[in-house]
Amino acid sequence: MKVIIAEKPDQGATLAKPFPHRKRQGYIEIHSNDVFPKGAFITWAVGHLFQLQAPEKYEGKWKKWALEDLPIIPTRFQYELQKTKAKQFTVIKELLKKREVTEIIHAGDAGREGELIIRNIISMSRVQKPMKRLWISSLTEKAIINGFNALREESEMRSLYYEAYSRACADWLVGMNASRVYSILLKQQGMSDVFSAGRVQTPTLALIVKREEEIEKFKSEPFWEVKASFHMDHHVYEGIWQKEGESRIPSRELAEKIAAFCQNKPATVVTMKTERKEYAPPLLFNLSALQATINKMYKFSPKKTLDVLQKLYQKGIVSYPRSDSQYVTKGEAETFPEILSKLKEYPPYNNWIPVPNSLLNNKRFVNEAKVSDHYAIIPTEQVTDPRTLSGDEQKIYDVVVKRFIAAHHDKAIMDYTTITTMVDERAEFVSKGKQVIQEGWRHVLFGNEKDKDDEPILPPVKEKDKGSVKRVDIKEGKTQPPKRFTEGQLITLMKSAGKYMENDELEKVLQQTEGLGTEATRAGIITMLKDRQYIDIQKNIVYPTDKAKVLIRAIGENVLASAEMTAKWEQRLQEIGKGKASAPEFMEQVKKLSDRLVQNALQESASWEFGDLDTASIQRKNQKGKRTNKSSLGTCLKCGGKVIDKGKFYGCSNYQKSKCSFTISKVILSKRITQKIVKKVLADGKSERIDGFVKGEKEFSAYLSWDPDQKKIQFKFDMN
Repeated sequence: MKVIIAEKPDQGATLAKPFPHRKRQGYIEIHSNDVFPKGAFITWAVGHLFQLQAPEKYEGKWKKWALEDLPIIPTRFQYELQKTKAKQFTVIKELLKKREVTEIIHAGDAGREGELIIRNIISMSRVQKPMKRLWISSLTEKAIINGFNALREESEMRSLYYEAYSRACADWLVGMNASRVYSILLKQQGMSDVFSAGRVQTPTLALIVKREEEIEKFKSEPFWEVKASFHMDHHVYEGIWQKEGESRIPSRELAEKIAAFCQNKPATVVTMKTERKEYAPPLLFNLSALQATINKMYKFSPKKTLDVLQKLYQKGIVSYPRSDSQYVTKGEAETFPEILSKLKEYPPYNNWIPVPNSLLNNKRFVNEAKVSDHYAIIPTEQVTDPRTLSGDEQKIYDVVVKRFIAAHHDKAIMDYTTITTMVDERAEFVSKGKQVIQEGWRHVLFGNEKDKDDEPILPPVKEKDKGSVKRVDIKEGKTQPPKRFTEGQLITLMKSAGKYMENDELEKVLQQTEGLGTEATRAGIITMLKDRQYIDIQKNIVYPTDKAKVLIRAIGENVLASAEMTAKWEQRLQEIGKGKASAPEFMEQVKKLSDRLVQNALQESASWEFGDLDTASIQRKNQKGKRTNKSSLGTCLKCGGKVIDKGKFYGCSNYQKSKCSFTISKVILSKRITQKIVKKVLADGKSERIDGFVKGEKEFSAYLSWDPDQKKIQFKFDMN
């Protein structure tokens, strides 16, 4: 008899579904069948049942955070059972110890974390019995049965376990030591919060803070453009003045002179060039690409997308969600006609099926060399009517299905036209237009929606055609700072972090290892940054907090805040996973790195400067998630009470008593409102001039001022 250990209860139930079975407490009993003639037990973990021990479990003195004890480096790492999951571990251990059980089937997720979770359980149960590995990329009944009939040898995946174990221990070492040294040193400067640091979260945070610094340092400059309307015979079109490729004019006076010169002047078509471009269908989805797409379309957080996708996977209707590949194997491609045939039964998919092409021999999508553990995220042959799914499930399933169908359609073909028009043989104007020649796959993904960046279709004028300027307009604009990241862009940023590195060799390594984090961990890293008050997400836009700025400034140019360490780290971990590198040697290097991080922080702390940041608000939270420091920022302008930091906004402490509704948001029109600004408003009734408010595409400066008649904070543009 065999014991099958899945990673989660729902997956255990799905694995049991193809076989006659009976539910028990904490496991499922599989009755005799063709795959399991003697029957089997299916049980499950609840995520990680075990965690690496806390520092004080190794040495009692490590419970206290003290600089003299750093770095903390255990002689040998040990795991401990999480108390809340002890009951399920007891169930698993009792099943494993049954005399009739002769083999264990590891059925964790097919990846390094899944490998670690299940092997830890088996190791901590102290049971030594033969083990096989279930390795599948979808949970359809067909895939489950085929997987159990083609189990892999445990030895094939052992190196993957060493990789996961090394990663966990190394992250513990770096995270524990870096977090302690920066928390202790920053507490000495009046900030009592815990400053968590780590191999992936910190370089990710550094990129966010760097973007914010670029925005804060950016000086917006005005510019003007001159637009002319041309009449050529019966044709009318518009163009923008430019000189040597530049259309922005630095002063209004010059723009007005150009416009005056061009008014009612003769115009001649100098050149008309049309370039045809062809666009192949987009690649199939991996998790990062899907998370970024869903965030752009529906503003779902990456974690929400992964959670919903996991539900679809457990229903057996999409393939493995944490895939890093955008390709499929030939074997998978052979199932596509069946999937398409079933999708044809449901609108709107029936509008695009039958499809014009087969993907079987299309290397853009079918490439065994680019499929490692899992193939791309696609609908399975267990096709479901999308109308039977919940709203969120339906949205994500629909996006996956449409991308899959689009891959089977023809390329899109566009003509891009550029007309150069000369006014009075002296002023050059450029007109750009686009025309869709063949919609192809775009019809599936965009339907009849018009592209936001659509350019006009230009008339069929010819070179040397002559006409005149009928109208000239001047348009004023301002240079814009870089934009903050959305949550979806943050996923893409983590995946492509290699492009921010100056070392070409390390950049290549990081690109090969898929950037910062993995498909499975990026959403969790973003959630962690939120939970630890390093970032705020406002209307899908990512803002770093002053706490984040303090940490990244303290770390400075040290390797912890760069992608360099992650690049080297991931390269070595992958080599361990392939059996090409030594895990003990890797851990020795990590121990040396941990010591170096501590020494760097100690040496550099004397030169830290945070005078421009709001450090007073960086205080430890209590068990209910509220700041322990509730010091007043000033007197409430509405009722005379105290105004305090309430987390996402500043508000009156009298709300519970008198329902005083005085509040000031922490972000107003994309501008972060600091405690320093609030104190100024409360003390003087107005702030200093604040630059960087953004409404639509326009940026403006204003004062925050208390209006005693309206009894609210308002914008003022002139405080004289």
